[in-house]
Amino acid sequence: MKVLVTGSAGFIGFHLVKSLLREGYQIVGLDNINDYYDVDLKYARLAETGIYSLKELDYTGGKRRKYKEIAFEDIIQSVIYPNYRFIRIDLENRNKIDKLFSIEKFDYVINLAAQAGVRYSIENPDVYVKSNIIGFFNILEACRSYPVKHLIYASSSSVYGANKKVPFSENDRVDNPVSMYAATKKSNELMAYTYSHLYNIPTTGLRFFTVYGPWGRPDMSPILFANAITQNKPIKVFNNGEMLRDFTYIDDIIEGLFRVITTIPNNNPPYSIMNIGNGSPVELMIFIETMEKAFGKKVKKIMAPMQAGDVKKTWADTRKLKKTVNYEPKTNIKEGVQNFVSWYNSYYK
Repeated sequence: MKVLVTGSAGFIGFHLVKSLLREGYQIVGLDNINDYYDVDLKYARLAETGIYSLKELDYTGGKRRKYKEIAFEDIIQSVIYPNYRFIRIDLENRNKIDKLFSIEKFDYVINLAAQAGVRYSIENPDVYVKSNIIGFFNILEACRSYPVKHLIYASSSSVYGANKKVPFSENDRVDNPVSMYAATKKSNELMAYTYSHLYNIPTTGLRFFTVYGPWGRPDMSPILFANAITQNKPIKVFNNGEMLRDFTYIDDIIEGLFRVITTIPNNNPPYSIMNIGNGSPVELMIFIETMEKAFGKKVKKIMAPMQAGDVKKTWADTRKLKKTVNYEPKTNIKEGVQNFVSWYNSYYK
């Protein structure tokens, strides 16, 4: 079976590609490798799966090794996995997306590519419209023109906005997003429903809850906290630490996602939305304390007010995930943080 994974140089995409390759799937990875965060980290993830642009560059000026840039539309064959190829394309480029679909004839499409970051969306909303709405529209149109068995796409717990009722259920109203990022993810769900209804395309949206773990994004709290702890710098703790997050370890996310791929919605229209979260929220201060213990040192905390676009708590109701694919995440925060810290020390030092 041939699978397209968009966002394959990203945090979740990278881990999913590795999981699918272990199971023998034929994979085409796609990413535009933008510079929203450290491009070296994206290239390092690709290198882990055997995707190189010629050779790595040497150390220069004492800096960490960098990787040669992959040109747009270059198709790179993995030097580790014979059933993995990578291509650099922007989702907004409809002609290139259509051409790729026409040539490859995918069985499954997993769309994880998106402009991430709640706070960044407040300052740069146009980027989110282009990537998350126009880009997703192009994926939907390609699935319409070149039918696939199942389209799975990344939504987000951010669609729940400032809902006070917890845990968050897929049946809750999600009509009041508090960031542009959340609004684009809600738009994706509406667009997918429309295409499922009009063109009978099976679609499943997955609402991810605060994913963390090895190879995570450097703009997210675990790496921000880790940087502060290791560099003896203070960290900002928003809403004076009075926040709850349903931290979900990356391996749990991938296992749930993996089971969803071949679980095709059989309702009419063939459309589904599911939460993937740990289902057990953790106080932000406890998460920080767990990281301090894992690193073996304390960090100075600067208490700060709530940020625009942020929410006080997230908490996933995971009953639908368990009923549908017989799975619920189970990695506890101590184990997950220790795994993250071990990777962090290895990669960044």
